[in-house]
This record gives sequence, structure tokens and C-alpha cells, in this order.
Amino acid sequence: MPSAAERTRTLVQGTCSAVLFIPGLHEARPPYQLMPDVRSVGPDGEVFLVFPSDSPAVRAATHAQDDELHAVLELTDVAPVSVPHRIRGRAWLSGWLTREPGLADAGRMTLRLEIGEACVDDLWGAESVEPEDFVAATPDPLVEHEAELLQHLHSAHGAEVRSLRALLGERTASASAAGTAAVPVGLDRFGLRVRFTGVRCFDARFDFPEPVRNVNELRHAMHTLFDAATR
Repeated sequence: MPSAAERTRTLVQGTCSAVLFIPGLHEARPPYQLMPDVRSVGPDGEVFLVFPSDSPAVRAATHAQDDELHAVLELTDVAPVSVPHRIRGRAWLSGWLTREPGLADAGRMTLRLEIGEACVDDLWGAESVEPEDFVAATPDPLVEHEAELLQHLHSAHGAEVRSLRALLGERTASASAAGTAAVPVGLDRFGLRVRFTGVRCFDARFDFPEPVRNVNELRHAMHTLFDAATR
């Protein structure tokens, strides 16, 4: 399974929504004003956030004393397909916020969040992440394509996805009791997660024979899964 650090790094560098909270500021300002336009991770694990120059976050960082402005970046991951309980996870990164002039286009300012603490709570469970582990981690290689791939699997390969219940072994009866709906809800280099819905709802994880490194290897892994389900 992916480590907590890898999962957190994947959320940061993925397409999920993000809101920056600054103690004493977010209570007076709507959270939507603290949603960064762009975010990225630097070589030392710092998170760069781009805001309009007149954003409350930029003003707060500009007037901070001795670079001691504490902030928390909250990320919310929502499944890109229609399914019950669509929130797949959240991650929180807390640390110190400073300005990084000259990195953004005119009218915008880049803020640097130096990570002091991090944690993730997702479909794998809740875990804390050490800053050094976050620095060393890499995002999942499928993160840029996951939403498109899940939507394609759901719309064009629904029958094949439903057929995976045959791989559940002793859980096949339970899967049948859950109804006929099977929605691909998560995809990473290690495997596919499917949510069976109906009378009751539960997830089943289908691991690939070996981790994939790109979309081409993913196609082969998916064919292997589907072939195994039809034997």
C-alpha cells in the first residue's frame, strides 16, 4: 500500500481542493478567499501557494513579524465519479508561512509553507506524516490521470468492473447482496478500489500483480485483472 507520506504528497500535487487557514484570520474572512490558485512542492518539501496579491493571506504574510506566521493547509479529496460517500480523504499540513517575491506573475504572490507537521485521513486510514518523510516521498505516478481513468472505467467498462466481484472469493455472496452497482472509486500504482453499493455499501481492493509506473503498464494490469475475473 502507499505510505502515508506518499498519499499526502499525492493529495498536495493532485487536483483536490485546498484551503489555507491562518489562525485569527479565517474567522473574519470567508474560506474561499484563502483558496490558492496554484500549489506545488519544492525540492526541500516546502509547499508553494500562489494567491492574488491583494489576498488576505498575502497581506497577513506581508505584515508577519520574524516569519512566525502559522498556517494550516487543508486538502479535501473527492471521488471524480458519482458514488455514495464521495469524500475519499483529507490531509492537513501545518507550518510557517512566508512570502516568496518574484516567483509569480504580475498581480499575484507566491507564499511558502514550511511544513512542521502533517497528517492524512483517507480510505487507507488515519496517520501522521513526519516532515522528512514528506520531503522524501513522491506522488503516485497516476495522479495526473486518475480522475480521467476512473471516469472512463465507470462509463465505458462498467461490466468489466462489476465482473471483479468474482475475485472476492468468500465475499462474493456479500457482494451480490450489496446489489449490482460497482463503481471504481480509487486508482493508484498498487491497484484499483471498487465501491459496491445497493442494500449495503462497502469497498473492495483489487491489487495489481506488481506496481505500475505509467498508464501503459496500467492498461496491462487492468487487462490482467479483468481476464482473471472471467476465468
